[in-house]
Amino acid sequence: MELERKIYKKFLTWKNEVKGKKALLIEGARRIGKSTVAETFAKNEYTSYILIDFNNASKKIKDNFDNINNLDLFFQTLSLEYNKKLFPRESLIIFDEIQKFPRAREAIKYLVQDGRYDYLETGSLISIRENVEDITIPSEERKIKMYPLDFEEFAVALGKGILLEYIKDCFTKQRPLEQKFHAEAMHLFREYMLVGGMPQSVVAYIESHGDFEKSDIEKRDILELYRDDIKKAAKRYNSKVSAIFESIPAFLSTHEKKIVLNEIDSNGVFSRYDEPLFWLDDSMICNLCYRCNDPCVGFALNKNESAVKCYMGDTGLLVSLAFSENEISNQQLYRSIMNGKLSLNEGMLYENIIAQMLTALGRKLYFYTQYNLQKHRNDIEIDFLLSNESKTNFKVHPMEVKSSKNYTTTSLESFKEKFGKKIEKSYLVHPKAFSLDGDIIKLPPYMLWCL
Repeated sequence: MELERKIYKKFLTWKNEVKGKKALLIEGARRIGKSTVAETFAKNEYTSYILIDFNNASKKIKDNFDNINNLDLFFQTLSLEYNKKLFPRESLIIFDEIQKFPRAREAIKYLVQDGRYDYLETGSLISIRENVEDITIPSEERKIKMYPLDFEEFAVALGKGILLEYIKDCFTKQRPLEQKFHAEAMHLFREYMLVGGMPQSVVAYIESHGDFEKSDIEKRDILELYRDDIKKAAKRYNSKVSAIFESIPAFLSTHEKKIVLNEIDSNGVFSRYDEPLFWLDDSMICNLCYRCNDPCVGFALNKNESAVKCYMGDTGLLVSLAFSENEISNQQLYRSIMNGKLSLNEGMLYENIIAQMLTALGRKLYFYTQYNLQKHRNDIEIDFLLSNESKTNFKVHPMEVKSSKNYTTTSLESFKEKFGKKIEKSYLVHPKAFSLDGDIIKLPPYMLWCL
């Protein structure tokens, strides 16, 4: 089945606005559907296209890049090898998995300047230093990030478009859904949390009429691909990357959810782990969330790189990474989560999926804590810091995430007391229906995509 992806509209915008003056580079983790949506776009929007997959491109195709100074010969070779006629300004050439052959990316400069055709590049781990150190990065290139299916795309795939419209309408009007629709939306959200947004997992779940185990099989295959990527691509520090990756569920199961390096390495200090963390973030396998020391003057300016949370880029993958196949196969795990009865691990999954949804909205992830020396613990813990993104009148939007219906807002209130003048609005994401509590906006998680 074909999944509808919102990034398709961004491809159209690029085609209509740029008109061949820049290539489009689609960056994203492995198996999120980059190649599929690129080829669908090519079929629908161009007279003809050529897709060069550098995972299996022939030696003749790779050697053809020696002809980049003779573009007539270069294009003739492509056309003959792929048996595709190319039409000036009506054809698209896709360089798929371009990180496998960096010379093709370097050639983009000359191909775009030539102006005959449009160019899409897709790649995983594409800006890792090892893959670009020997080439000149083309300025004739526009980058766009692609993520797993977001909640809206997942709901559309499951035929819940009308429910989405109702959710959006209620959010706009600042009112709760009717109770039966709230229950339906929460059920859909929990499905998304467990299945995730990896296309193969979603398709397996839909085609098996809701079999979580079928989706889990696909996710475990993807996790093995990621482990292979770690072994191959991060050669100088792959053991450190692997140690962090495999420990993500353990870190997220703790109260603070931060990475604690001495739990995986007796000599672990952040100065020795900066490149492994960069690798996991840049590969888009994970979403890193840094502590902001002072939210008043901008988050990035006060980023504390030694206090970091590492969320999985896809929460469905986190489920399969965190739990054994036996736990999955007997359905008890899924039953507990769907019924909201797996408190500790559900909290881990809730926070991870909110991080995933915020990342899909284009937000960088930051959190805030304040340590109380007298109490020997944090007395303020804000899960995520958002802002109005204004340069001239910067305002902070703190967000707390609660997986249980029973909770307190002590941290949020204390944060408001400390930074009151800088706070524009506050969010509390919880499993209950939408409500306004003073200046706190209480959102069910299925409304987060509406922000």
